[in-house]
Amino acid sequence: MRILLLSLARRWLVLLALTGLLTACAFAQSDDNGALPDDPSSAFSQSANTPSAPAPASQSQQAAPKSDPQNGSLEGKQTKRILGIVPNFRSVSVDEKLPPESIKDKFKESSEDAFDYSDFIFVALLSGVAQAEGSYPEFHQGMVGYGRYYWHSLADQVDEDYQVEFIFPAALHQDSRYYTLGHGGFPKRIFYAFSRIAVTRTDRGNETFNTSEVVGAGAAAGISDLYYPSRERTWTKTGQRWVLNVGLDGATFMFKEFWPDLNNKFFHQKD
Repeated sequence: MRILLLSLARRWLVLLALTGLLTACAFAQSDDNGALPDDPSSAFSQSANTPSAPAPASQSQQAAPKSDPQNGSLEGKQTKRILGIVPNFRSVSVDEKLPPESIKDKFKESSEDAFDYSDFIFVALLSGVAQAEGSYPEFHQGMVGYGRYYWHSLADQVDEDYQVEFIFPAALHQDSRYYTLGHGGFPKRIFYAFSRIAVTRTDRGNETFNTSEVVGAGAAAGISDLYYPSRERTWTKTGQRWVLNVGLDGATFMFKEFWPDLNNKFFHQKD
């Protein structure tokens, strides 16, 4: 249990560090006035400094937009990428209605998640931390040892993505997308997000036990025994990888749940 908690904490710290780095990059891209590149106030200030000929009164009245308090609001809206980098392809905005995914769609989205360029960076960070801690002594140190850590971590991630997002959802007709709750208090939304580990939707829109997540993550942990050293193939080690996969997915669900709030308040990122 101690090893499992340390591994989970290690990957949480890497995830938080990567998030912090991406946040800093987003702010670094802001203009001199401190507005983000796609902040509506930035476009307004530029248009205000540009001289233009006055339009006739009748024309300006026709061009005036109708007052709509929701116009331009990003509240509850997911984006395809978080901060323009982290993949967020399988998140559904609040109250958005989508048709069922075909088998082809599920394969495409799982492939996008498994081989996105940001995943290679994330795996590189995880591998570096794992090597520094000597998580698998059989891999040794140095560049050769780091390469072993890297390809094992990458194989773990790709396998888990396909099992949880494609193979089991396609076979069981389950919807692996994350449907944002977006309303209610903070504890309610935290509980909802983490509960998506055990609860998902069918292709028909009914709630059901999330076999794709629970069993799929376990299958991925079992398959990893094929390429890990014999010392790491015990029931305990396999179970630790299983729980770790599920725990990281639960953390990801919570991050996805609150991303629209962060985006609407701070970043104003649009698809």
